[in-house]
Amino acid sequence: MTDQITFTVPGNPVAKGRARAFLRKGRVAHYTPPKTAVYENLVRMTAQQAMAGREPMDGPVELVVSARMRIPASWSRKRQQAAGTGAIVPTARPDLDNIVKAIKDGCNGILWRDDSQVVELRAQKSYGHVPCVQVQVRSLKVTEEVN
Repeated sequence: MTDQITFTVPGNPVAKGRARAFLRKGRVAHYTPPKTAVYENLVRMTAQQAMAGREPMDGPVELVVSARMRIPASWSRKRQQAAGTGAIVPTARPDLDNIVKAIKDGCNGILWRDDSQVVELRAQKSYGHVPCVQVQVRSLKVTEEVN
């Protein structure tokens, strides 16, 4: 069993988009927005590489997500430096909780069997010179689990 896995999803963090509904032959059908599907596939592939063929974790896990947003090129050098040191943090979209949802859904069946196994969660959003999402998953030891 794997105790801890760490990996980095390259590129700008993408928030989980809402499922869209439409009518097809008189029935309601749903689909995931393409941008979300592409990002979740990137997360899935990156997680698979990190797992290197190992089985998904069983039991409760802790998830740590650190989303690094691109520093806007239009900002002054002084403001860019402040963002790079953490003196300025991103308060605009995408929402942190929706970034976490995309990461969790992309990891289903790869890092854990189902994202309901995530019982501890830490997440943060900051600026970085290289945009990415750093993910750390750790298996938690428990004495008794009640279903």
